[in-house]
Amino acid sequence: MKINDLTKRKIRLSISLVVNMIVAYIISMVVYFIVALFFENRISVVVESLNYDLYYWIVNNRNIVTYIYIAIVMVVVIYRFVSKYVNGTQEVYNALDLILKEDNETIKLPSEMNEFSDKINEIKYDYILTKKNEREAEQKKNDLIVYMAHDLKTPLTSIIGYLTLLKDEKQISKELQEKYIKIALDKALRVEDLTNQFFDITRYNLQNMPINKQEMNLVYLLKQVIDECYPMLEKRNLKCHLESVDKVMYVGDGDKLARAFDNLLKNAINYSYENTTIDIQLEEKEGKISIVFRNKGDKIPQYKLDKLFEKFYRGDDARTSSTGGAGLGLAITKQIIELHQGKIYVKNDNEYIEFFIEL
Repeated sequence: MKINDLTKRKIRLSISLVVNMIVAYIISMVVYFIVALFFENRISVVVESLNYDLYYWIVNNRNIVTYIYIAIVMVVVIYRFVSKYVNGTQEVYNALDLILKEDNETIKLPSEMNEFSDKINEIKYDYILTKKNEREAEQKKNDLIVYMAHDLKTPLTSIIGYLTLLKDEKQISKELQEKYIKIALDKALRVEDLTNQFFDITRYNLQNMPINKQEMNLVYLLKQVIDECYPMLEKRNLKCHLESVDKVMYVGDGDKLARAFDNLLKNAINYSYENTTIDIQLEEKEGKISIVFRNKGDKIPQYKLDKLFEKFYRGDDARTSSTGGAGLGLAITKQIIELHQGKIYVKNDNEYIEFFIEL
C-alpha cells in the first residue's frame, strides 16, 4: 500500500471515531434530558428510598454526575471502536493462515477491508499457481530422467551386444561385419544426441544464450539444413521442397538460427506421413521475413498445440526412441526466434501442420 493510501486510511479512521463520538454525545444528551424531564421524580424517589446519602450527593453534584455520564458513554464508544478494529486485525491474522491452504475458497474480511481482502486473495491464488507450476516442473523433470535413462540404456545395450558379437565371432563375413559396425555407430550417435540434450537442458534453464549477429543469406542457410537432413528424409521416403527467391539477407546468429530451423525440419520429418513432401516457404515483404514449415501428418488437438513450445513437452502420446527427444527442441527454437525479436506460432489445418516464423 502506498504512503498516500495509508494517510487516507488514517484520516478515514480518525473521522469515523470523531463522528461516532459526536453522534454518541448527542444521543446520550438527548436521553439524559428526556430522563431528567420525564423520569427525574420517579428516579429520585427510588434512589432516596435506597440510599438517602447517595440521593443527597447527586442532588448537590448534578454537574459531576453529568460529566461522569458523558465520560462513560465516550469510553463505551471508544471501546466499541477499538474492539471493532482489533477484531478486524484478528480476522486479518486468521486470513493470513488461510493463504497457505491450497483450496479455491475465497478469503472474506469485513466490508471496510475490501481492498485488503482483494490483495490477500490475489496473493493466495498466485501462491497456489506457483506451487502447481513447481509440482508440474518437478514431475516433468522426473519424467525426463526416467525417459532419458530408458533411451540411453536401449542404444547402449545394442552397442555392447554388436561389439560383443564382433569380438566373440571368430569367422565373420565382411558384409556382416560392416552391418554390425554400422548399427553400433548409429546407436553411438544416438547416445551422443541424447547426451547433448542433457547439456541443452542445463543451458536452457540458465536462460543465458548469447547471440552473435552477422549478415547471412537465409536461403543458403535453409538449403544447408535440408542437405544435412537428407539421410533422415531418405529413410522415411520424404522430400523437402524450398520455395524462395535466390537471396534473402538477414542480420542474426547463423548458428542459432540453423539450429532452430534444424529442430523444425526434424520435427516435421518425425511426424510426417511417409512418401509425402515437406514444404518450406521463405518470403520477404515490406521489411519483414516470414518462414513457414509445412508437413502432412496426424491432426494435433488444440490443447496439445497450446503446449508444443513448453519445456519437456512431447506432442506424441507414445514415446519411442526413434522419434523421442527430451521435449526441448521446439522450446529452444522459440527462445532462439524470440532472442532475434521474432515470433513463432503453429497451426493445424486438418492433416497439415504449419509452423510460422516472423523475423
